[in-house]
Amino acid sequence: MYPAKNKLRKLQLVAALGATIALPAMAQTSVQVTGLVDTYVGSLKYSGDSARTSVVDSGGMTTSWIGFKGTEDLGGGLSAKFNLTSFFRSNTGATGRFDGNETMFSRDANVGLVGSFGAISLGRDLAPNFLPSILFNPFGDSFKLSPLILHMDVPWFNASGWTNSVAGDTGWSNEIIYTTPDFSGLKANFHYQFGEVAGNTGKNNIGANILYFHGPLALTAYYQRVQVNNPLELSPGNVQPATNIPLPSGMVAARQSSWFLGATYDFTIAKLFATYDQTSHDIDLKDKTFQLGTSIPLGQGAILASWADTKRSGAAVGESLKRDTASLGYDYNLSKRTDLYAVYMYDKITDQTVGSSVALGIRHRF
Repeated sequence: MYPAKNKLRKLQLVAALGATIALPAMAQTSVQVTGLVDTYVGSLKYSGDSARTSVVDSGGMTTSWIGFKGTEDLGGGLSAKFNLTSFFRSNTGATGRFDGNETMFSRDANVGLVGSFGAISLGRDLAPNFLPSILFNPFGDSFKLSPLILHMDVPWFNASGWTNSVAGDTGWSNEIIYTTPDFSGLKANFHYQFGEVAGNTGKNNIGANILYFHGPLALTAYYQRVQVNNPLELSPGNVQPATNIPLPSGMVAARQSSWFLGATYDFTIAKLFATYDQTSHDIDLKDKTFQLGTSIPLGQGAILASWADTKRSGAAVGESLKRDTASLGYDYNLSKRTDLYAVYMYDKITDQTVGSSVALGIRHRF
């Protein structure tokens, strides 16, 4: 039996058990089966690829996922909540975003309390970088077609040697999150991930973000310091593996700090997006990423456009590198839960071949 099939059987068993267990508890606890399926057909060539690839693939605009979430009213304005959600690849049925360092419930596996004090969550949950980055670019959480997300979060994938600017994943395991109440559109999240290394309490991940929404204006910022990989710590102390970035022999980054600023303004005829992100390490390696974008309503959908520019510098790469990526697309809403999209993307890394990709896909939420 293939490992992917074993994982899928486990997921099916969990779903069956979840449905069985939920029935007698429905009077007290609200439980939902929820998820999203996103599949596209495309012709892909990223900068550095030796040839073009034609694909039917998963997660063009959003990574496909399925799971359970629920709440229970505990009285006095207090409620309990839980989330158990898993990524999967709709083109093959395989679980996870990728093969390797991935867990069954790598999207969410947490439980917590919500009240007038705000909210507390324990388990695997979002990293500080996730909400600011996906809410402040027009392509959202597209790991295939969003220039910003492609630069920040997508690991090494071809001979170019380019890898993600922001380390530690978009979700953290072994985490505590405190979320403040909403103060007239302003909310903050404070994140702490235990490294769980005996005798080394200083090895951990910490961070925070703020989100502000008021009428047509939205603002955000985050800071995080990363020393632990996710979802599992397969490479202790190495948040940017030397096999992913062409570091000089013996140079390995054990710590990364990053900060981010973002803003959007909705003029009704067009919504504008702007972000700036900077990362630094405990070695001479720094990234600076700038992104601009727009979303223009048209018919039953919107024209989407975004450009991201990352400059990578420092002795660890031996020279200054630059990556420019731009995407142009149209997202057409068939209903509140189903949409069709078409996207063209341009991609160029210093001293690498030019890449261009086209994707046509469908996304359904349930």
